Amino acid sequence: MEIKTPIYIMEEQKLRRNLALIQRVARETDSEFILAFKAFALWKTFPIFREYIQSTTASSLSEAKLAFLEFGHKAHTFSPAYTDAEFDEIVSCSSHLTFNSWSQYERFHLRASACSLGIRVNPRYSEVGTLLYNPCAPGTRFGVTADKLPQQLPGDIEGFHCHCHCESGADVFQRTLQHIEEQFAPWFSQLKWINFGGGHLVTRRDYDIDLLIRIMKGFHQRYPHLKVIFEPGSAFAWQTGPLVSHVVDIVEDSGIQTAILDVSFTCHMPDCLEMPYFPDVRGAEHVEQDKGENVYRLGGNSCLSGDFMSSWRFPQPLQIGQEIIFEDMIHYTTVKTNMFNGISHPALGLLHTDGRLEILRQFDYKDYRDRMD
Repeated sequence: MEIKTPIYIMEEQKLRRNLALIQRVARETDSEFILAFKAFALWKTFPIFREYIQSTTASSLSEAKLAFLEFGHKAHTFSPAYTDAEFDEIVSCSSHLTFNSWSQYERFHLRASACSLGIRVNPRYSEVGTLLYNPCAPGTRFGVTADKLPQQLPGDIEGFHCHCHCESGADVFQRTLQHIEEQFAPWFSQLKWINFGGGHLVTRRDYDIDLLIRIMKGFHQRYPHLKVIFEPGSAFAWQTGPLVSHVVDIVEDSGIQTAILDVSFTCHMPDCLEMPYFPDVRGAEHVEQDKGENVYRLGGNSCLSGDFMSSWRFPQPLQIGQEIIFEDMIHYTTVKTNMFNGISHPALGLLHTDGRLEILRQFDYKDYRDRMD
């Protein structure tokens, strides 16, 4: 199909493939898998999600309201710091609520008696290499370490929340779990549930699902009373669709060609610059050198000087108007986009299994203006 404006396209068939796999993994590990809105929150697809999962996880009032009002179930909520003005409404939209610190617990727990309460713990171990995404890095603001836990937990604390992963495999979880148990198992008998957080990329092709099943079988044998929760984000939307863009201009400086696109890395694909990582471009090969035959930097159309990435080799010279398709651009994109410079915002589309492309949302000047209203 010919698409003339930038658009994120989620493919229903690929989404259902992921959801079915996650549903199977949840069943075979005797665990609950819930959707983390921080990675994906396209609410018009929630009717599909509800066929496979029952709950979601929120990190703010808006996400908690999205869970309750649009997904139809109260959220498992965690925030680094709840505010007095928002707390009561967050509680009304939450089934589980986790505190990040003892000071937050002491300030708010009496107002959250309707929820199953938890405390976030920090095992001081994570294999996430990029500090920007490492929740257990030295000096982290996340969680309570074992030395700060009382021998007897408060009676209304029913769970631990522990998040240590980012697009990680089962082998990483296996090693991390050893640290979690070594430090926090003495308190497990006082708990009803444990939430192992997000970052478990169970839908990635090389993820060892059989290993995860064995890990969880052993864990349930050791702690049969504990309900186990995983809350991945990327795993649900992994490889479910591209961002379609177009070449607007081609410029050259110092022998380097840049294809300027009608999308922006800083606005529409921010993790590419933050992580950083090189996205897959359909029909092109990522190369180390900036110069060569049919080699182009890809430049965004914002005024940020660093809004570009290097470099890709295409089979033919690029032409103005040509489509440039970035693969796997659904997770951690639509939730992180911004309207810096007021540049044209990509539409949101859902490609149904029958081949019909439904436009879920298009953006215009009013959307940009109303952000400042």
